Amino acid sequence: MFTVADLFNLSQTEHAALLEGDGPAWEALPRISDYLAANLQPANHASVSPNAVIGENVFLGEGTMVEPGAFIEGPAIIGANSQIRHGAYIRPNVIIGDNCVIGNSCELKNVLLFNDCQVPHFNYVGDSILGHHAHLGAGVVLSNFKSLPGNVTVQLGGEKIDTGLRKFGALIGDHAELGCNSVLNPGSIIGRRSVVYPNANWRGVLVADRIAKHRGEMEIVERTFKDQ
Repeated sequence: MFTVADLFNLSQTEHAALLEGDGPAWEALPRISDYLAANLQPANHASVSPNAVIGENVFLGEGTMVEPGAFIEGPAIIGANSQIRHGAYIRPNVIIGDNCVIGNSCELKNVLLFNDCQVPHFNYVGDSILGHHAHLGAGVVLSNFKSLPGNVTVQLGGEKIDTGLRKFGALIGDHAELGCNSVLNPGSIIGRRSVVYPNANWRGVLVADRIAKHRGEMEIVERTFKDQ
């Protein structure tokens, strides 16, 4: 349920070495920085707007496009044929696969995105891993820091599993989808092909092939006017 094999197809990333081991997949998150230090060779094979800002320690793959106003701080590896759109903010320790979209006003830090991920509109993704073809609707937030002291825990039924991490957002399995304006609380895990409906506030584990629906009801009342 928590392992790499449970959530991700390793053939859909060039960085499978980062995910070695049989433990929970979140154990890869603290290793991203060291992995980049050992493997990143800065180069620019992309089409980059002169109005984008690219740090020194960044690799951009062939066919990738970086639009005006994007800021890529680095260290970062961005694969081939991806789009980094206007206003995207890519902070340190980011790995983005091939054919990904990072859209307007999106912010990423300490993340691994498998190939074909879509993070297209007004998203925050921190300390997280997104699997192959994971899709975030507009306004989705993967919260990575709990307000109260202590490590992030994963809630499974009535049990709380200590991750050993002060910052941990989410693990999003292959082909999972998160609806517009949904919020995932720290330590969330979404299984392969599962869906979280728009406006949901999710915490815990959603196993594979499930749908989490937000069932809040809207009340409609008559509008009254004061005499004029």
